[in-house]
Amino acid sequence: MSRPRFEQAMRRMRDDDPRSREAGFDFLREHADAYVEDLIAEFRSERDDADLRCRLLELVAEARSGAALAVLAEELESPDESLRFWAVRGLEMLDTREAEAALDRARASGWIA
Repeated sequence: MSRPRFEQAMRRMRDDDPRSREAGFDFLREHADAYVEDLIAEFRSERDDADLRCRLLELVAEARSGAALAVLAEELESPDESLRFWAVRGLEMLDTREAEAALDRARASGWIA
């Protein structure tokens, strides 16, 4: 996938118009696996827009990529319930031993039920 298309979709996701935001999200959801590294980088660099962070983590989860394991595991301890939700969902979708171990640790620590 091309970097310009990714950047265009990210601009749309940051737009004030809800339809534009949804269009950017929809494009990236369809291609999340191809852009997983870029999505992780965007998620890690975004600090101001909580809704955008949540949607980016949802896209990272949708990528179903082993490259997402670390960021998903980190977010199991997030104080933001919506980020924890997508971290759990993403790790469940990965369905690997490493993902299951991260979920088990978070349960044992009381971060998730």
